[in-house]
Amino acid sequence: MSSAWNASRVTPDGAAWLASAGTYPRSTLALWEERPDAPVVLPCGSVFDVVSAPVMFGRRMLDRLWDDGPGSGPVAEYRGRMLLFAAPGTAQRLPALLEWEEWGAHGRDTRGARQGCRTDAVPPLLCHGTGDAVTVPAPAGSVSRSRWLVAPDTRQPWLPGPEVLLWAAVRAARSAVRISIFPPADQGAKVYDVSRRR
Repeated sequence: MSSAWNASRVTPDGAAWLASAGTYPRSTLALWEERPDAPVVLPCGSVFDVVSAPVMFGRRMLDRLWDDGPGSGPVAEYRGRMLLFAAPGTAQRLPALLEWEEWGAHGRDTRGARQGCRTDAVPPLLCHGTGDAVTVPAPAGSVSRSRWLVAPDTRQPWLPGPEVLLWAAVRAARSAVRISIFPPADQGAKVYDVSRRR
């Protein structure tokens, strides 16, 4: 895991940026001054969108963004989900891009369950945009299931758009897919993976 994304405290400028998403930014800042450990619900769509991924897949996306790409905007972990803050409009565009690249919901049956295909590697990403709201972790410190991985530190942080997050999701999915030329192993048999043996 890259140490480049290890900033976990929100700066005053970062808190002002987060608060600017709400209807009453001064009230949000006043709450954080009084209770810096309080998470807050903020609306999406005008200042930022949020792409929410299961924590393990989100970490793989974050690794791809920092190791191979341009880095990320603010990123939080909240209740087993990774919240990747993105440019406004991303929530509307990203699902269509994933679908077009055949990494989205394509391959689901009528009940919404996935059928065996490469799209299994990309879990459903929840895209929060205009009309949605998300709970963001407190600016100070971290609680066990709520913390900043890349904390906002400026009033105008760089936010990835849908194309950058598509690239990260596809790269993360490809890194998780193991392709085999052999048929699936017998479920009752002992199988030893010798592919990593030197």
